[in-house]
Amino acid sequence: MPEVYRPRHPERTVLYRVLFHYFDRFLAEYESRFEKEYGFLRPIVKEVVERYLDCGNPRCGFARIRCPDCGEERLLMFSCRTRGFCPSCHSKRLEEWGEWMRETLLLDVPHRQVVFTIPKMLRLFFKYKRRLLGELCRAAVRALLKYFQAATGAELIPGVVAVIQSFGQKINFHPHAHLLVTEGGEDSEGKFHHVASFQDSLLAEFFKREVFALLLRQELISEALVEKIAGWRHSGFSVHSKVKAKTRKEAERVGKYMIRPLLSLERLSLDEREAKVCYRYGEGAEEVERMDYLEFIARVTSHIPDKGQVTVRYLGLYANAHRGKVRKREAGEYKLILSEQECPRISRRGWAEMIRKVYEVNPLTCPQCQGEMRIIAFLTDYGVVDRIINHLKLTFVAEKPPPPHFAYQEFLMAAETAVEYLS
Repeated sequence: MPEVYRPRHPERTVLYRVLFHYFDRFLAEYESRFEKEYGFLRPIVKEVVERYLDCGNPRCGFARIRCPDCGEERLLMFSCRTRGFCPSCHSKRLEEWGEWMRETLLLDVPHRQVVFTIPKMLRLFFKYKRRLLGELCRAAVRALLKYFQAATGAELIPGVVAVIQSFGQKINFHPHAHLLVTEGGEDSEGKFHHVASFQDSLLAEFFKREVFALLLRQELISEALVEKIAGWRHSGFSVHSKVKAKTRKEAERVGKYMIRPLLSLERLSLDEREAKVCYRYGEGAEEVERMDYLEFIARVTSHIPDKGQVTVRYLGLYANAHRGKVRKREAGEYKLILSEQECPRISRRGWAEMIRKVYEVNPLTCPQCQGEMRIIAFLTDYGVVDRIINHLKLTFVAEKPPPPHFAYQEFLMAAETAVEYLS
C-alpha cells in the first residue's frame, strides 16, 4: 500500500480552520456587513480561497512516485499554487524567486530598500481602485529618478525592483511601495554614478508631488485638498531608506522581505474563550489585534491581488528590455557587467528542491533506502482517484473547528433555554 505524502501545513492550525468552517458564512454576510468597507466582493476572492482550501486535497489528484531501487511507493498531493495567499505555496515561490534574483538579476553593487508611504486620507482611493496601486508604484520610481537627478545633476537610470504591499501590521489596508534600488545608476554614456546618500525628506517631497499629480489626473481630489494637505506640519507622506544591502546575498534577503506573505503564521492564534483570531504585531510582537472570524477573513482576503495585477516590477537597469540589450553587447563594450554574464546561470530549481528548502524534507527521497524516487504517473481522473481514496481510506478535512463564533454561542444558549422552558 503506497504511503501518502503531504508537505506540512502549519497554517492549518488557524488560517485553514477558520476559512474551512466560516468562509461560506462570510460569503453569505459579505454584502450586509463588509461591502461598505471593502467594496464589492471580487470574484478572485472566492476562486483563490477555494483553491487554497483544496491545497493538498487528494480528491484534486496526485502524483504516483516510486523508488526504482526498493520499490517503495508514495502518493504526492498537488499544491494550489495560488499567488501570494497560500503560505506554503508562497514560501516555495519565495525561495525560487530569491535565488533567481541573486544569481541572475542583481548587479554587484550596493543596494537600498526605499519605502514610500502615503497619508491615511488618500489610502481610500487605492482601496476601491486597485489599478491605481501600479500607478502608485510608478510615482515612487519617478520620485526616485528626480532625486538622483537633483543629487548628481545627471539623468541616471538605476536598477529597481518595485513591490506594492497593501497590508499593514494589523493586516489592515495600508498601501505602500517597497523599492530595492541600486545606490546610483547609469548615465547616457553607460557610466555608473554611485549615490551613497539618500535624503528621505527630499525624497518624500518629490513623492508627494507625484502622488498629488496622479490623483489630480484621475480627478479624485481637488486643488483645495492638495493645498490643505500640503499645509499640514506632517503631511503623512514619508520615505525610509535606512536599510542597506552591500552584497547580492543581503539584497536577496531584502527582496524576499519585500514580497513576504501578508501573515506571519507564528503570530497567529485563537482566543478559545472569546472565539476570536488574535494577531500579534509591533516591535517584539507585543501588541495584539483581536478580530472575529468573519472580520479576519475580510481583512485577509482583501489583499488578494486581482487577476493579471502585476505585484513585482523591474525597472531601469533591471527592466527586461535593458537586460536584453546588454546581453547582445560584447563583454568588452560594457564595463558594468550584469551577473548573468559574470556568473553562469544556475538551472531552474524544481518543485522538489523548493519543498526541500522550505520544509527541510525532500519528497523524492525514498524513506526506506534513501534513494531517489521517480514520478511514474499523474492521476487526475476522478473515477480512478476516488477508488484509490476509498481503498486507502484517505480523508482531507480541517482539524477540529475553531470555537463557535460569539453570536453563534448566544444562539445556542438561547436555544437551550427555549428547550428547557418547553420541556
